[in-house]
Amino acid sequence: MVKKWILVLLVLITASVLVTCVPKQKMGATAIMPVGKAYAEGQEIYFMHTEASDPDIAELLTKMMDSPVLYVPSLAEVPADALANVYVFTNGLKGMGPLGFAADVFDNPPGTDGYTPLRRLMLVTWTNPASARELKSATEVLDAAATGAVTLEEPGVVINMPFVVWNGGKR
Repeated sequence: MVKKWILVLLVLITASVLVTCVPKQKMGATAIMPVGKAYAEGQEIYFMHTEASDPDIAELLTKMMDSPVLYVPSLAEVPADALANVYVFTNGLKGMGPLGFAADVFDNPPGTDGYTPLRRLMLVTWTNPASARELKSATEVLDAAATGAVTLEEPGVVINMPFVVWNGGKR
């Protein structure tokens, strides 16, 4: 019986020595990046800005997030059918959006047809800022535009904005 326990102990010691000798797999590097809060399909999401096709937008986002957003002019050449939209408010409710107003609204979140991190900037302006309300989906933004409550302007800017946390997923 004692020999059996000694044998088990020797096997465990040998196994632990072998495990420490095996090279560990290298994990990918991790980084801490600031994220923005926004909405997609009525749900709260988090995303990051990495590059923008416009130098002024890249600088604005860099200052806002206290993290570099690179100016990449070639993003403006991405075909329209390869882009999704981000709706950014220019007036109305004060908030965390890049221009100081309501949070951004995204269409096509991950898991839906048309998802891409490359976003066409769409500026949303309330025709009567006093009647502004929080919009949380692209459908709500487009409905508000259809009734004349907001106007939409496309300035031709593309921003790489991958989602980090979304309804049903995270990186």
